Amino acid sequence: MRLIFLLAASLLAACTAPATRAAGIAAANPYAVEAGLAVLAAGGSAADAAVAVQAMLGLVEPQSSGIGGGAFLLHYDAATKKITAFDGREAAPGGATPGMFLDANGEPLSYYDAVMSGRSTGVPGAVAMLGSVHARHGALPWNRLFEPVIRAAEDGVVVPKRMGRFVNEDDGQAREPDVRALYSRADGSPLQAGDTFRNPAYAETLSLIARQGPRALLEPPLRDRIIARTHAGPGPGTLAAADFDAYQPRVGEALCGPYLVYVVCVPPPPSSGVALLQMLAILDRTDIAARGPSDPQAWFLFAMASRLMYADRDQWVADPEFVPVPVEGLLDPGYVARRAALIGPVAGPAFPVGDPAPIRRGTDATVEAAGTSHFVVWDRAGNVVSMTTTVESLFGSGRAVGGFMLNNQLTDFSFRPVVEGVPAANAVAAGKRPRSSMASVIVLDAAGRAVAALGSPGGSAILAYNAKTLVGLLAWRLPLQEAINLPNVIARGGETFGEAAKLAPGVAEGLAARGIVVKPGRGEESGLHGLVIGADGTVTGAADPRREGAWRALDPISRH
Repeated sequence: MRLIFLLAASLLAACTAPATRAAGIAAANPYAVEAGLAVLAAGGSAADAAVAVQAMLGLVEPQSSGIGGGAFLLHYDAATKKITAFDGREAAPGGATPGMFLDANGEPLSYYDAVMSGRSTGVPGAVAMLGSVHARHGALPWNRLFEPVIRAAEDGVVVPKRMGRFVNEDDGQAREPDVRALYSRADGSPLQAGDTFRNPAYAETLSLIARQGPRALLEPPLRDRIIARTHAGPGPGTLAAADFDAYQPRVGEALCGPYLVYVVCVPPPPSSGVALLQMLAILDRTDIAARGPSDPQAWFLFAMASRLMYADRDQWVADPEFVPVPVEGLLDPGYVARRAALIGPVAGPAFPVGDPAPIRRGTDATVEAAGTSHFVVWDRAGNVVSMTTTVESLFGSGRAVGGFMLNNQLTDFSFRPVVEGVPAANAVAAGKRPRSSMASVIVLDAAGRAVAALGSPGGSAILAYNAKTLVGLLAWRLPLQEAINLPNVIARGGETFGEAAKLAPGVAEGLAARGIVVKPGRGEESGLHGLVIGADGTVTGAADPRREGAWRALDPISRH
């Protein structure tokens, strides 16, 4: 990490006036934080630093994200106070069919078989999306943003504990030949935490992307290598050159909604950010803000709002370019009030799906993995990036090209495309982007100034993790770190899972009296990261203690 930060010297541009506003980065690994800070110290923007952070995560956290995956990103422009949403979600190939995850008998494949198949990989969008962000908001040349990571891949990094843990798993993708070959010692045994890991193939790939630009991953030779790897068995896919040529990141307005005296902004569908806004709107119609983390009723209200949110999200959210998504209906105050009125004094059966629009939808059958990563960058000009990024499952599809893992993002579609004769909103279709729980967050004050940014990995639990942290930060006025540290509670359908042992004394008993038993075993590995800006312009960050993230403020540095 010291080496990476020293590389800032090689990036320094011509002398400019000293910057006075603080800046900072919160990410899932200290190496990624330092890579981004080196870019900021060289005069780079939040958009520039995001490129370096993502590239480094692909080296030191390959089980969670990387250049072979996709992402959603929010960018706040301090000068205009405008938030732009960037969608780098993977796309299904033109050869995809609604039944591509069904077996010969018309039944869904096992999740494992689907993930390991060549058909699980969609066109990767993260790098192209970052290129779009950089084109609009970058300050440094594209090719210079990869220098710290290329050097680290060549010289070596110390294997982090989480990477070492997952490389040594005895099942899943970790046992696949590509993972074993890429993440092994010279004697063929798996890397261990503390080893030095070099990835010259990844350095070569990044050098190519640095030279050729952000679409290099979508063009020969990398494109052709990805296609060839996904066409291999088992379950060969149908990715073709035309799919890569057609891919474009989507750029548009963020989706924003009120919560207390704040405005919370998220990416629009196929991100599930709309569901997070709906949950906050439901909670805004309760007295949860007057309570606190030691009050069983507060957690009861949180759990009930969460169950309502998931019931609607699962049914209605999908790619809006393929199916109508009733965003306005889901957030309509009258509809939200009707949903909130379903919360009684005790928990009952699972809430029914609501009717925000006169549309029939088949029951959703999507299974989501709990991979993914999130980071936040705040630059000296006050610009902010909040980005959630993923290859989906651990090590994606278990297939690698050029030193990086390929995604298995298409398993985020509903395996059953039709239920009782009615199509599911999130069914597979050619060119379609699967629904995502990724929901990057930026919070504005009443004057439209960014005051916080955060997000988390965790599959479908992302929405509950983000909601918990926003309630803690904005409603209970906790410091960001304390809000992140709050117990994770994920209520969906008729069940509730989470960190039962971490609830305050009396909360578990109070919830049980209200019909909720928090079961352990799921939802215990959030990876929340965030930054908060103070009235004096100082940045304070927080990283989830459940993983190995870090945050750091950039000390004022005169640029020469």
